[in-house]
Amino acid sequence: MKIPQITPFIFFTGKGGVGKTSLACATAVKLADEGKSVLLISTDPASNLKEVLETEITEKITPVNGIENFHAVNIDPELSAEAYRNRVVSPLQDILPAHEIEKIREELSGACTTEIAAFDEFARYVAGDEDENKPYDVIIFDTAPTGHTLRLLELPAAWSDFIETNPDGASCIGPSSALKTSQERYKKVVERLQDKGSTTIYLVSRPDGSALREANRSGIELDEMGLSNQVLLINGYFEPIDSADIFAAKIKEKADETIRQMPERLGKLERMVFPLRPYNLLGLDRLRTVFEPLDKEEIIRNSSLIQAKEHKSELPDLDALVDDLCSKQDHGLVMTMGKGGVGKTTVAAAIAFKLAERGYPVHLTTTDPAAHLLDHIGDLSIPESMSVDRIDPDKEKQDYIEKVLAQRGKNKSTEELKLLREDLESPCTEEVAVFQAFSKAIHQAKRKFVVIDTAPTGHTLLLLDTTGSYHKEVLRNTRMDADRLKTPYMYLQDPDFAKLLIVALPETTPITEAAKLQKDLRRSNIEPYAWVANQSMSASDVSDPLLRQRAAEEIPLLDEIVSKHARKVYTVPWITEELVLRHIISHEAELS
Repeated sequence: MKIPQITPFIFFTGKGGVGKTSLACATAVKLADEGKSVLLISTDPASNLKEVLETEITEKITPVNGIENFHAVNIDPELSAEAYRNRVVSPLQDILPAHEIEKIREELSGACTTEIAAFDEFARYVAGDEDENKPYDVIIFDTAPTGHTLRLLELPAAWSDFIETNPDGASCIGPSSALKTSQERYKKVVERLQDKGSTTIYLVSRPDGSALREANRSGIELDEMGLSNQVLLINGYFEPIDSADIFAAKIKEKADETIRQMPERLGKLERMVFPLRPYNLLGLDRLRTVFEPLDKEEIIRNSSLIQAKEHKSELPDLDALVDDLCSKQDHGLVMTMGKGGVGKTTVAAAIAFKLAERGYPVHLTTTDPAAHLLDHIGDLSIPESMSVDRIDPDKEKQDYIEKVLAQRGKNKSTEELKLLREDLESPCTEEVAVFQAFSKAIHQAKRKFVVIDTAPTGHTLLLLDTTGSYHKEVLRNTRMDADRLKTPYMYLQDPDFAKLLIVALPETTPITEAAKLQKDLRRSNIEPYAWVANQSMSASDVSDPLLRQRAAEEIPLLDEIVSKHARKVYTVPWITEELVLRHIISHEAELS
């Protein structure tokens, strides 16, 4: 199998969990094996290059173990933001008092600062910096989940406009002089991204409806931004080996139907299909198999050695989880958290439906900018006791702006109102507005169950960081007795009120990322209630040799979660995503 298009810059983008990192790494390995010098860059806040390449990848360009002309680097958003903050405050150290410096640092602690700092690093590689960059034949970007990526790629125009209209800088990003990247370099970045001879966009998807819809959405938005040289990669397509396995046949049947019904625009793109393999793609040897056909004879031989107990899980299911959630109370906050693509939205929706079916009032919402709850719910009938909405960042921002204008705009001139509105268009406003909506959802949980599907890990931690900052600000400024005050941050720390569920796939990298998330939560005195191992093949009935091997590979990983990480663990069986919610709710034993 050949790589369809090789340009100096290659982007892998798509919904979280579709295999962007695996395919980006496999492509880099193949090109390096063919003699090209390759640099692989991750802009994903939840990057897992270390596990896939089995090399310690940092924010500095590092040679990949085992391949001489292959290097990788991870743009760490937090490290970039800290370096950016230091550039902002260092010229002011001898001018302002310490408390003013600390105030500026606090103002630069938001999500927009992190994003502009990460982009500043990202742009350096695209524009080229003769003093810092080695020459590479190909630079491959393993990008973050779609919503984050689109915002990242939109930044050149957005920030150059913002800087032009705010020449003295802005509170959320500090003085514009702190940027290493000039506006001229921004322009060069945009030109290279839009040049078909320079840049190729690989839209990565699984053969399921929501991933293909996400690929189509991002493809359209990228096309509108001038990034029109696109190729569709369908990853994890399953071909049954055992024709008698009804479960396996249903998986293929559903995948084929989904591909046939993919959006018309995607169907017209050049396409590559990568088969589902019996193992996770970790290490160079396994990455090299990505462009090779499956060895079915070897799969059958290996499967014959697997005993039944080696591929069957006996952990409790989602019904047991819901029973536990409502065993002692009729209200509270339930949050699904984890890396993008692990199925947080589906698990959150299933829990909400199951609670509503038990007669409890339930509100289901999401803070994920890339989530589409209604896509997951489909034509399922929503119970009367259940409400569904989405915390829409754009809408929350506009509502917040209008509210502030109404409060602070009285008796102001037209020019003053114009300046106030321009100030409120700052990227930080969206973060504040989303947080306020998040706080309202938390307070609803005092009288009903509120189930929140959160954003991918990096966004979630930024949200919780904002929650913590808000908590400190309230305590500092309130006249209330601190013992009587309970902020959203304190609610998250209350295990009787908030049940945080970490959702992970039973695979090495998602488990590693989930463990990192849990560590970060514990540092904030937030203890997760349980882990949910989603899309578990070992919780399903399978006989196909390839599926049996995937199930067998899960067992030691599930044992690791139980022994090292989680107080409680629940499993959800592997089901094609289009049917998973209906299947979970109705307890049907088949996929049709």
